[in-house]
Amino acid sequence: MNVKKLPLCLLMCGAACLSAGAQNSKLTGTVVGSSATEAAKAFDGNVNTYFSGQNCYSNPDYYLYGRNWVGLDLGQPHVISRVGIAARRGYENKAKFAVVQGANNADFSDALPIMMFKTEPSSGSVSYLDVDVSRGFRYVRVVATDGAGYFAEVEFYGTPGEGDDSKFYQITNLPTVSFNTPGMAEIKSKDDKHKNSYVAIISENGTNLLDDAAAQMKGRGNGSWTFNKKPFQIKFDKKKQPLDAPAKAKKWTLINNYGDRSLMRNKVAFDISREVGMTFTPYCTFVDVIYNGEYEGAYQLCDQVEVNPGRVELTEMAPEDVSGDALSGGYFIEIDAYANQEVSWFKSNRGIPVTIKSPDDDEIVSAQSAYIKDYFNKLETALWSSNFTDPVNGYRKYLDLESFLRYFIVCELDGNLDSFWSTYMWKDRGEDVFHVGPVWDVDLGFQNYGSPSSVNTMSDYLYTHGSASKADGMLDFVNRIIKQDAGAATELSNIWSELRQNGNLNYEYFEARIDEYVKELEESQKLNFERWPILNRSVQKNQKVFGSYEGEVNNLKNFLEGRFTVLDRFMNRHTVGIDDITTDVEDSNAETELFDLQGRRVTVGTPLPGLYIRRTGSKVEKVIIR
Repeated sequence: MNVKKLPLCLLMCGAACLSAGAQNSKLTGTVVGSSATEAAKAFDGNVNTYFSGQNCYSNPDYYLYGRNWVGLDLGQPHVISRVGIAARRGYENKAKFAVVQGANNADFSDALPIMMFKTEPSSGSVSYLDVDVSRGFRYVRVVATDGAGYFAEVEFYGTPGEGDDSKFYQITNLPTVSFNTPGMAEIKSKDDKHKNSYVAIISENGTNLLDDAAAQMKGRGNGSWTFNKKPFQIKFDKKKQPLDAPAKAKKWTLINNYGDRSLMRNKVAFDISREVGMTFTPYCTFVDVIYNGEYEGAYQLCDQVEVNPGRVELTEMAPEDVSGDALSGGYFIEIDAYANQEVSWFKSNRGIPVTIKSPDDDEIVSAQSAYIKDYFNKLETALWSSNFTDPVNGYRKYLDLESFLRYFIVCELDGNLDSFWSTYMWKDRGEDVFHVGPVWDVDLGFQNYGSPSSVNTMSDYLYTHGSASKADGMLDFVNRIIKQDAGAATELSNIWSELRQNGNLNYEYFEARIDEYVKELEESQKLNFERWPILNRSVQKNQKVFGSYEGEVNNLKNFLEGRFTVLDRFMNRHTVGIDDITTDVEDSNAETELFDLQGRRVTVGTPLPGLYIRRTGSKVEKVIIR
């Protein structure tokens, strides 16, 4: 840290100075900053001189990752009550989004936001903002967002004292997630891990702080990592349960939503997943993010998709689980077009790429890798066998068809181009079948792409279109079930019809949810699109441009409204009920039993609509319950 000495008269006055006037006095201390020579200009009382961070230009990473800042070492903690900034004339925009931080470590490793300038500060005079943060800080600074800063003057006001933790700063009504890597180091890739990062989540109107000074921050994502607004993964030192999330876990994701100008597509898709009855649906909530003192915009804090209580709940395997029932699970896999970029993966006999997500890369042993690869190939072989539709000996022996069909409904309803580019599945210990899910990564859903120009005018399902991304072999995999198995088509129709008739799977319900999210995001989305002015341009997949946030949301709504009507036709929606299924049997005294297609006995009095197997004495037959 570079420093330059300035008078410490205020710090020397002691408790006797704590009058009402002293509380509003300008604080002085030792100047600190990313450039010592330049930083002093921000505290010289002259609005015609300015900090520009020019000494940072020698840093080869500056133009990709500039973090310029100026501040004071106050000598002891102070509760800050007011901050002022004057910008260099003609460069007011370079001081917009300046984030004010307070810290008690000299390297600012524990820095917390205490204010942000949401509009451009004036030049020629100081623009002031009041601060309502109760903790005292010894070190304070202002960090420039996306530019040199060009601070002509910076002023801090406050009173000596450690304060308390009753009130912190949130950027908007949304929770604020702020994190600092050691030394403000840039996160350069999705595999660039920064241990001992400080992560703070501020919520409940600033009255709640969850933090961890030993967390790990890294990048994440594939296509989303290529954007200027980066997605991240948080790994807490110990398991935590932020923002009332169902799971208590170490790993959490910060989804950037850069390619989704509605900022809500994943959240709406997860709502659909819950209504469709998926076994696990990721948790997510809207947040604002600050990264090393720089405002990054609106994000979503979400579950990491992994095996964990409250997430994908499976038997977690140990390296010694190499035989018998222990070897049978649990496994969490992803049919993944990017599988060859992963450590633990395989290609099936028909060329489908599969990543093994659990057991973890550093824990899985060869016997487990061989087992799950062999079992996936058994599913594949059964699916392409001549008797693949047989409910007992066909592919249903290895695949939970109901979970596949529910996943299919979500994917077609949300219009996700990447549904079968990345498809999660799991197999638990003692089970014979793969289950499908959860739903994930829906930023290209809901007509958020240029081709096909209108999904709802297609004569077939979205997954069949050439623009839909599919991992090798997955088009044939899905066709085999959806197009070539009449029993699966009937079950799909029954599930869809039952959901449409008896649940919240209707446009009016989701329109209301979308309107709630619009209200929740009102302030955050405005700031986000000032930070990232992309409403008038396409950022991926030749997206249609609507020019306003309202237009983006209406595009989402219009797609969803039409999609229900289209899928009613494709999936043969009908009124559901239970048919009279009594028939003559060979033995009138024989007990009648009903089984689902996985061979499990149905014990409820009124089973859900679908295809079943009925056994009465020695007679076995298929029945459809509508």
